[in-house]
Amino acid sequence: MARQKVIEGGGTGGGKQPPEPPGGGGPLGSFNPDDERFDDELRPQKLNEVVGQRKVVERLKIVLDATLRRKEPLGHILFDGPPGLGKTTLAMTLAREMGTECQITSGPSLMAPKDLLSYLTNASYGSILFIDEIHRLPPAVEEFIYPVMEDFRVDIVLGEGLNARTINMKLKPFTIIGATTRSGMLTAPLRDRFTFREHLDFYDTADLTEIVRRNSRKLRTDIVDDAAGLIADRSRGTPRKANNLLRWTRDYATVHEASGQITRPAADAALAMIEVDSLGLEAQDRRYLTTLVNVFGGGPAGVSAIGHTMNIPPDTLEDEVEPFMLRLGFIQRTPRGRTITSAGLQHIGIKPPDTTDDGSKQPRLF
Repeated sequence: MARQKVIEGGGTGGGKQPPEPPGGGGPLGSFNPDDERFDDELRPQKLNEVVGQRKVVERLKIVLDATLRRKEPLGHILFDGPPGLGKTTLAMTLAREMGTECQITSGPSLMAPKDLLSYLTNASYGSILFIDEIHRLPPAVEEFIYPVMEDFRVDIVLGEGLNARTINMKLKPFTIIGATTRSGMLTAPLRDRFTFREHLDFYDTADLTEIVRRNSRKLRTDIVDDAAGLIADRSRGTPRKANNLLRWTRDYATVHEASGQITRPAADAALAMIEVDSLGLEAQDRRYLTTLVNVFGGGPAGVSAIGHTMNIPPDTLEDEVEPFMLRLGFIQRTPRGRTITSAGLQHIGIKPPDTTDDGSKQPRLF
């Protein structure tokens, strides 16, 4: 991942303002709705603009206000939770609220301690270093960062053997914000060095609907309430997914609706075209369920066997397909493998199996 450095100015709430539309904010046809400047503004700029995660935001506001009053850097923060829930957004929002810069990197890009040095030496007092996927830090980098987090000190070893010597370099106090989708993979020494730890959970439909409404305004697109609710229902509780579906329905409405407005029929047709059903399942999700039934008789079946049958890597199924199926209660993970539930059978149009005279179970089509 290439190094990114985001600099925001201006004290509390000093985020940049949304750009004015070309032509002074006239009708849709007076500017390009796909201008990347508008898409950049989908992220909330301040904490009071964040929708959802209310308890997390309330706690962050207390920490932020106390820090600003003491004029100190924030304590190190760890955000954990599924992808797409706003971990990066919260980190960048905190930087804007503090009126400081935010450097962005990721665990896989820091292959050796030297890769981290440039970030540390460039960190100013009170600035933020955001490390995404921090659970993927190599052990050598993780151990190198321990004195940084505790004492703001870098220990550099020069030479080898008897001629080796250590140089201690002091750093300006700053904040490390880590984000992880797999908190269980973090080692205890690293996890315990974060002063604050916040878990982000999936959003409810009401919050997602509000996010869709707000972001449609930022994209200069008119959307009716029913259409916003439809997109929210099919977003799997994830704002990133809601934004992606909103962009697609906006494109569809621009082409198929004379007014360019996203109506409920337009949103329904747009999502049907990309095969997203009423619960948010995509074609690959439904294929997983039908494969489990048609090939493995409903299970139990190992994820490797299912992956080879579908010609999809097993880790893709574990990371992208199965989590949502488990949330919906469509599949179960058992010691013997994956099995489909009655709810999963009904969703793909198959009735729960009946027990025959010989004791076997046979699914029946509706």
